[in-house]
Amino acid sequence: MMGSNGRSVRLFLVDGKSTGMITAEIMNWTGHVLTGPRAELPRFLARPEVARTGVYLLYGRDPDDPDRTQLYIGESDQVGTRLKQHNQEDRKGYWERTCVITSKDQNITKAHARYLEARLIGIAAKVRRAVLDNGTAPPVVPLPEADCSDMEFFIDQIRLVLPVLGLEFLREAPRPSQRRATAAVPSAQDGPLFELEYKKMDITAQAREIDGDFVVLAGSLAAPRWTSKRGSRTTMPSCTRRCSPAAKSSPMRPQASRVSQRMLPFPARAQRPQQCSAALTTVA
Repeated sequence: MMGSNGRSVRLFLVDGKSTGMITAEIMNWTGHVLTGPRAELPRFLARPEVARTGVYLLYGRDPDDPDRTQLYIGESDQVGTRLKQHNQEDRKGYWERTCVITSKDQNITKAHARYLEARLIGIAAKVRRAVLDNGTAPPVVPLPEADCSDMEFFIDQIRLVLPVLGLEFLREAPRPSQRRATAAVPSAQDGPLFELEYKKMDITAQAREIDGDFVVLAGSLAAPRWTSKRGSRTTMPSCTRRCSPAAKSSPMRPQASRVSQRMLPFPARAQRPQQCSAALTTVA
């Protein structure tokens, strides 16, 4: 990924509104990104960029889980023709918006596009920010060493510009320190430390907001399941199948388990209900 130097990203609202078609470019990058709603596909297909060789992303809310995004990544030497074919498929019902990535100098070949497709599918599967609709993960197409280097730089630029457009599919998961947050002075790059304590069940957990993600720190305890009480704003832990009926009224701690350092499947900015009556505090 790119370093800490500032970059200039140019966005152009084709329709003069943020919900319409948008183009994105980076200074000194030959790539070109075009996004737009599926509802305006005829106008989208009329754009000259769509007639080029490139890769494309079809995405929208997952029908099985509206809080998650479903994604399909493909490539074509005639992206517009391939989009028309997808538009006839019944199983692409989740598809709400389109993103097409091409080259302004039209130097991307079919082999380059296949390389990009395979790498982007692999990255999306690894970061797990979206549910992939691709049935298979194609192997990376062998290219000359120089071409591979050029395509990896191209991918770095894609991963830089897509989050600017609100597309998080390829953004790498944050890598917080492996130390316990209370064991040392927090780094200046870390977000504030949040600590959740539920004394009744002897559960404590710590987390940080890092690069827009709410990250649970290693060593935190978590109840296996939470159940909301009807008519209540709070939620209480409930036993799983491992708990005996007597355990439900027992003051003993539930079947809590240690969790490894991981990223929660939703960003910290998402509106989620608080899961227990314990106070969520910021530790200085």
